[in-house]
Amino acid sequence: MRLKPPTLSYVKVAEAVESFISSMVSSAGARGVILGLSGGLDSSVVAKLCVEALGPGRVKALIMPDGEVTPREDVEDALSLAEGLGVDAGVVDIAEAVRAVVDRHPFGGGGLKAVGNVRARVRMVMLYYAANALDLLVAGTGDRSELMIGYFTKYGDGGADMLPIGGLYKTQVRELAGHLGLPRRIVEKPSSPRLWRGQTAEGELGLSYEVIDPILHGLYDLGLTVEEVAEGAGVGVEVVERVKGMVEASRHKRSPPPIAQVPT
Repeated sequence: MRLKPPTLSYVKVAEAVESFISSMVSSAGARGVILGLSGGLDSSVVAKLCVEALGPGRVKALIMPDGEVTPREDVEDALSLAEGLGVDAGVVDIAEAVRAVVDRHPFGGGGLKAVGNVRARVRMVMLYYAANALDLLVAGTGDRSELMIGYFTKYGDGGADMLPIGGLYKTQVRELAGHLGLPRRIVEKPSSPRLWRGQTAEGELGLSYEVIDPILHGLYDLGLTVEEVAEGAGVGVEVVERVKGMVEASRHKRSPPPIAQVPT
């Protein structure tokens, strides 16, 4: 047995996601959507699907590099994609806003990850400012793999009004991107939140999504045991346990804040 997430009919997947986007906007009475466009895989796929669902005139893209950490080629890829899709794109460097939070905070002194999470949360604030001002919904760009293992910033890139590709594993998103005809440079680009210089998802996690996705599929879709998943995915039991641990440790990110029960 060789485990891997199923190959889907990406024609039907695209149709279903586009219908979802259209329905969300319609039910909210919004004018359209805004999303953060990074030049990476996930945001490019969401941008394309939003344009197909709503038309380019109802989609806005906000490109939010931090000049201290964001590679210039990511900005160029995002701008090129936005132009090709015909969407209105704005660029704002968030470095000054991030420094304002970090340098002036009375309880600061956080490390690389703390500052990186500030970047993600500043981007969320930028998106919702525009969404509120222009009567738009924020389209999140997280995929199922990231959501399940908690590889996102709580109240940062996890803050959105909808998650169009939240039901697709990362490897499935790459296949969908190919179906949608996105540039090969973007389809094959290594995943990275770009929260600090040189960051890549695989480097930080220590595992590729080609390993993570079959494990998630085996554990949570098929209900297999850790041992069965290890055999089916061709990895050690300790690797499966590690991925399972990521899911369990990040449960709080996927749930609303607990509410204290008071006596009545």
